[in-house]
Amino acid sequence: MPWTSNHYPPSMLGLSPPVRAKAIAIANALLEEGHVEGDAIRIAIARARLWAEGRGMRLFASGASSSGDVKTRPAPRRAEATRER
Repeated sequence: MPWTSNHYPPSMLGLSPPVRAKAIAIANALLEEGHVEGDAIRIAIARARLWAEGRGMRLFASGASSSGDVKTRPAPRRAEATRER
């Protein structure tokens, strides 16, 4: 099923509307070429980001970031990791 501006993968939610539209178009083309859905999504987002960066466009919608809203803990510093051994 092709994606549209109203129906697209959740991983595209944080992209700015023009970048999301480009990613949707790329993903649909990749699906037509026979790519697996997950691969098509990842490739499309990566290519859309390159497309936007080349034009100086904003990648993400207001308030979004490349990591989405997921909170992550920072990795332990090297010294702390080696002391625990």
